[in-house]
Amino acid sequence: MNQKTRLMSRRTAAIGLTAAALTVLAPFAWAQSVADLKKKGEITVGMLVDFPPYGTTNAQNQPDGYDADVARLLAKDLGVKVNLVPVTGPNRIPFLLTNKVDVLVASLAVTPERAKQVDFSAPYAAASIVLYGAQKADIKSPADLKGKRIGVARASTQDIALAAVAPEGTEIRRFDDDASAMQALMSGQVDAIGCSTSVAAQIAKRAPANTFEQKLVLRQQVMGIAMRPAQTELKKALDDFVARNKGNGELNKLYQKWLGTDFPAMPNS
Repeated sequence: MNQKTRLMSRRTAAIGLTAAALTVLAPFAWAQSVADLKKKGEITVGMLVDFPPYGTTNAQNQPDGYDADVARLLAKDLGVKVNLVPVTGPNRIPFLLTNKVDVLVASLAVTPERAKQVDFSAPYAAASIVLYGAQKADIKSPADLKGKRIGVARASTQDIALAAVAPEGTEIRRFDDDASAMQALMSGQVDAIGCSTSVAAQIAKRAPANTFEQKLVLRQQVMGIAMRPAQTELKKALDDFVARNKGNGELNKLYQKWLGTDFPAMPNS
């Protein structure tokens, strides 16, 4: 190996080591404190807009819903402005991890898989994931899914819950979001879909009576505000925010406003 080749090899190795170091240190570089947010004067919050009543849009096509109101309440609590950024089920965690948003108030269910990627606050919401389908579809247990066409939003909690119980031979059709899965059910493209009870309620309102029904409960889930890992101080602030607004009734008011029911009993973390 000549001197020029040796120098190039050393340079390439050095670049590789630097890149590896940056990859290891990246999560710590992203760490963000409450003081950082106050200095910026704004918190950028990622949220779904296709998951009513948790995330939707208003008459001015602006983000709205329970999650939006929780984000506004959080910004008020921190004394900063709020910037609501629409995200989708598949891209919400990547948006957070690539610093496009500060936190997610995006109906993100707390699961062991997701806890490996992000940290969660104490739960600020809860939902049941159900299998909802045509009354004529004979589905009384997971075994009955074999040979059925089942729709679900890709990379969602309902996708995970469905995959966990669906037997071999189930035709799982994955869509970009809940709205697309809902449309597929209503147009007869699928026999049933995995969805939250709030999505099922929307379908029931739009469809003729006695067309669809709840078939199975797939999972009970709680949702937390998601942040990047190693943000210890921010996590404490978010936990305190949830506890305080559960205690003073503000989250209950928002639950009544958007879901027509009291804030559900759930664990603190």
